[in-house]
Amino acid sequence: MIESSTFVTDVGRVRSHNEDSGGVFPTGMGVLAVIADGMGGHSAGDVASKMTTDALFESWKKVSEPLTASEAEQWLKTELEAINESVFSYAAEHKECEGMGTTALASICTDDYTVIAHIGDSRAYIWGEDGFVQRTEDHSLVGELVRSGQISEEEADQHPRKNVVLRALGTEQTVKVDSVTLQAEPNQLLLLCSDGLSNKLTLEELKNELDRKDELEKIAEALVKRANDRGGEDNISLAIVRYQVQEDGDEIVT
Repeated sequence: MIESSTFVTDVGRVRSHNEDSGGVFPTGMGVLAVIADGMGGHSAGDVASKMTTDALFESWKKVSEPLTASEAEQWLKTELEAINESVFSYAAEHKECEGMGTTALASICTDDYTVIAHIGDSRAYIWGEDGFVQRTEDHSLVGELVRSGQISEEEADQHPRKNVVLRALGTEQTVKVDSVTLQAEPNQLLLLCSDGLSNKLTLEELKNELDRKDELEKIAEALVKRANDRGGEDNISLAIVRYQVQEDGDEIVT
């Protein structure tokens, strides 16, 4: 079963306002977790990210029957594609929002599966039987350079164009959504975050913070503090979902 979940967002130490949005939305059908990192100017990025979060939440509340894993994956793709059209149209109709967009990272978590769908460079990590693993690939210039072998992951961390996103929600009339479906595991932990966190902490540092036997809210606050202590140049948002599964009638304690 899903034991607990939390979401936190922080403006950081440098920016004047927060363009991130997101949340965790538990219902009888499972938990929907969302991270949206807006882009496109002072008055536009937060519009795109909030539109994305609000639309996903409103649609999720209307799901009245349990979804299979394949149905959940298709649901996320369909919803994100529809939201992309809405954000794109809104930007075209409102000059002050011209060019706005957002990353979109969403996960449906149930007792049986975890489905992740994403556009952009917000990341999903899962701590399970395979260890602590990033489960999304950044839709960014630097991510593409790493995948093609032109630069190493170490070089990517210091690349001057690290912030260039190649795929975002709302910037084009259509968008390709990447997705993955994973079986739920005992004591599994899901972390979704914007690059305001992932750019500041290494994989090992994220793992060490999540390894603490503490309330998720305190872990989330500690992660935000570490990102801010390292400059906090960007908005910081993260969602955590903790699974607790029963085996042979005994509850596994996290």
